[in-house]
Amino acid sequence: MVSVEVCRRIPAGREEVWRVYSDYESWSTWAGIGRVRLARQGTGNRNGVGCLRRISTGGVSVDEEIVEFDPPRHLAYRVVRGGIPIKNHLGEVDFEEEEGGTRVRWRCRFDSRVPGLGFLWRAIVGLVFRRVLSALERYPFGKAGAQA
Repeated sequence: MVSVEVCRRIPAGREEVWRVYSDYESWSTWAGIGRVRLARQGTGNRNGVGCLRRISTGGVSVDEEIVEFDPPRHLAYRVVRGGIPIKNHLGEVDFEEEEGGTRVRWRCRFDSRVPGLGFLWRAIVGLVFRRVLSALERYPFGKAGAQA
């Protein structure tokens, strides 16, 4: 089993950070990872449990299903379909209040479908997590014109 964990302090309140992060379709604008759309809305909350988000970039699409949704503290998801050779993927994101901001901890675990390549997928997934959290850190929270 491969594990990845990335933490970042975001200079905004937890509610604001949660609002932006859990609006998956807005990722297409600010996250820098390609196009994100909802393939299926969640029950109770369109971005909540049961939501299926489709992330497409460079000709590869991945479908992630939200399996836990506890605003503004925690969400979890699993990859249910995709063009990447990993399996048994479970990701979790925690949002903790911290003086002057919010600590976001994004972690996942998975198995490589190709024996011996777990190290490569760990590096790629870690890069994606760091890219999204860096973009979230730069997000113009509270500024005129900020969209989420």
